[in-house]
Amino acid sequence: MVGTRTVVATVTPTRAAGTELGGAARHGVLNLLGVAVAAITGFGLNIVVTRGWSMADAGLFFAATSAFMIAYAAARLGTGVGSVYFISRYRALGQPERIRASVLVGLLPLLLVAVVLAVAGWLLTPQVVELTFADPVPGAVPALRALLLFVPLAALCDFALAACRGFGKMRPLLLIERLGRNVLQLLAVLLAAVLGLSATTALPLAWALPYVPAALAAAIWLARLVRRAERGAGPERPRPVGWREEFGPYWRYSGPRALSGLAQMVVQRLDIVLLGALRGLSEAALYTAATRFLTLGQLSGQALSTAVQHRLAEHLAREDRAAAGRLYQAATGWLVLLTWPIYLLFASFAGPMLALFGSGYDTGRTVTVYLALMMLVATGCGMVDTVLNMAGKTAWTFYNALSGTVVNVVANVLLIPRYGIMGAAVAWSASILITNLVPLFQLHRAFRLHPFGPGTLTGAGLALAFFGVPSLLLHAFTDPGVLALLVVAVLGAGGYAAAAWRLRGVLQLDTLRTLRRSRRR
Repeated sequence: MVGTRTVVATVTPTRAAGTELGGAARHGVLNLLGVAVAAITGFGLNIVVTRGWSMADAGLFFAATSAFMIAYAAARLGTGVGSVYFISRYRALGQPERIRASVLVGLLPLLLVAVVLAVAGWLLTPQVVELTFADPVPGAVPALRALLLFVPLAALCDFALAACRGFGKMRPLLLIERLGRNVLQLLAVLLAAVLGLSATTALPLAWALPYVPAALAAAIWLARLVRRAERGAGPERPRPVGWREEFGPYWRYSGPRALSGLAQMVVQRLDIVLLGALRGLSEAALYTAATRFLTLGQLSGQALSTAVQHRLAEHLAREDRAAAGRLYQAATGWLVLLTWPIYLLFASFAGPMLALFGSGYDTGRTVTVYLALMMLVATGCGMVDTVLNMAGKTAWTFYNALSGTVVNVVANVLLIPRYGIMGAAVAWSASILITNLVPLFQLHRAFRLHPFGPGTLTGAGLALAFFGVPSLLLHAFTDPGVLALLVVAVLGAGGYAAAAWRLRGVLQLDTLRTLRRSRRR
């Protein structure tokens, strides 16, 4: 205000788009820093488990934690995406009085279902273990029961951190989840290994206990954000909306996502359980080691997805498809730029990397190479599920996820008994293709959105030129050792970084300069 006149600043679309991408880049970089820590700690945790216990004990631990993750996905009820969607929407539309009710209608059913699942799982664990494994598995019942106790806390933590993202706050996810819980898990598991504790109870408890402080901290952070949003509405803010008015819209949106989220977790984890049941716990451990490298690239995608979720929701709430399309293409370009070199290097270094887990694990090399190349397709499609969810099409993501899950389960049951870990890899790759290519077609057909902007194509070309082609030529003419592969990787990384910086305008890396301006402000 100047005197009695209001000064209105006009912002050009180009400048607004740059500011938008700059904010997304800033949050993406912060998340990637957290992801780097999470990736290192997760990788280190798996090495500690495989080297600290026998292959059978490690397989039991991986199968039990996979069952825990499936139960945890069922308890979440799709509320993570629902909370981001509704909180972002109400903030964009200037309706803070609806936020508290939206949080409560998601949180209370989640806690109820999580407690029911934990209690039912505890009581039925002996029957489930007996039905799953043909031969008796000593220690399976106490291992699974120890983990099921923490399902409500894990679900609460996930809900609170997702709701914080709806407020545009990435710091809770970074500090509580990426740094706090992951580091505590590694330290606790390392302590159990040093002390030589049991793999049936002590190891699962060491892995799960960090959910306690994480859930508490996330809940407190969310409560502060809700109160701050209500105070920011001013003294004449509208009457808070009751939970009955929010219940229907919230669960019509989140309900389908509950099933699709569970389906996605089944695709990611059921193969480990089935391998343990159909081929033995040692093969479950081998498959886990062979596929854990792939999660490093997936974490990069999750980091960028969490950075842009609330922005996509705000754009699509205003029906600004042009801005949503720009953000989708820019984020996909960044995703390809980050992950394609990782997957191409995994394919080249599969043998030496698997040897880190201990003797016998390098036999999973073929699975690592196969799935690493398959993940190039998945990351090239971008965050298709996130865009569909933020557009309100959770029913579509449910049907896509259900189709991928059915194909995955059927293929696992048919292929694992005969082909072992390679059969599980083929089943996973089939679901990867379905859950990425189908929503890609849906986005283009319904909203005219696609990820193939100049940045995406440029990032893919650079990754293939500096990592894919040299590695392929090296393997075609010789059987390279670790030293030769390291030379290719270092030289490729140097050329890749220089070329990416030279093409930073096309890749929209210039938006990272907002980091410096943001720190000054």
